Amino acid sequence: MTERPTTASTSVTHRVRANSHPSEQQAANAAREAHESGLNSRGGGTAHESGLNSRGGGTAPEQFWEDFYRERDQIWTGNANKTLVSEVTGLPAGTALDLGCGEGGDAIWLAQQGWQVTAVDVSATALERGARHAADAGVRITWERHDLQTSFPAGTFDLVSAQFLHSPVERPDERPTILRKAAAAVAPGGVLVIGSHAHWPTWVTTPPHDVVFPTIEQMLAQLDLGPEWEVEAAGLITSPSKSPDGVEGERADSVLRIRRG
Repeated sequence: MTERPTTASTSVTHRVRANSHPSEQQAANAAREAHESGLNSRGGGTAHESGLNSRGGGTAPEQFWEDFYRERDQIWTGNANKTLVSEVTGLPAGTALDLGCGEGGDAIWLAQQGWQVTAVDVSATALERGARHAADAGVRITWERHDLQTSFPAGTFDLVSAQFLHSPVERPDERPTILRKAAAAVAPGGVLVIGSHAHWPTWVTTPPHDVVFPTIEQMLAQLDLGPEWEVEAAGLITSPSKSPDGVEGERADSVLRIRRG
C-alpha cells in the first residue's frame, strides 16, 4: 500500500497517558530484548524485538509497526545508536535525514549537535512519541511518515543516516532499494552512514525468523555507487550481548560511512 507522507515539526498529534513512561531500567530491558533479537525499529518496515517471528507473515509494514509500538508505551531507551555517534561526531553540522527514526533517539541527538533534522518512520505512533521527546528536549525536528519503499522525503541532505534497517516483513529487494534512495538523497560533499547487524548474537542457536544480514562488500555492491563516492569508514563493531534469559555472548554490527564528492 502506497502511503502519502505526512509532515509536521513538533505539531504531530500527541497522545499521552498518565503514568505512560516506563522506568529507565524497564526501557533499557525492552530495548535490549528488541535490539538483540536482530531487527531494528526503523524505517519503512524495520524494528527488532524478541518474539517477532510470530508476527510477520503477510502483514503490511504500516500495520506491523503500529502494532509493535502500541504494545508498549516506550520501546527504546532514547540513546543514539553508537554506529551513528561514532561516525558523525566531529562532522560540521548541516541538514540531516534520519531514515527509520523510531521514537527519535538518533534524530534528537543530531539536533542537539546542531543538525537540521528530518526524521522519517512508517509508524505514526513512533513519530508522535519522537515529537513529544523532541519537545521535551527543546529541539526542533521535522517529522515525516513514509513507507520508504513507496515514498521518500524530497530534497538532498548533508547527512543521511540509515541505522539497522532490517525487518521481518521486508519485501523483495526492499532494503537495497531504500539504501540506493538514501544514497541519491546525499548532497555533494555529504555523507551516508549505514549501521547494520552483521549476524545474530552468538547466543542465538535457532534464528526466530528469516533475515539476511548483508556483508559490507554486499552492501557496497547493492549501492552501485559511482566514482564520485569515497568509502571513509567500513568495519565491524563487536559488543557484549546477553539474551533475555541471561546467556552471555556478543554480537557484531557493521558501519559504513561513505562521502559523495
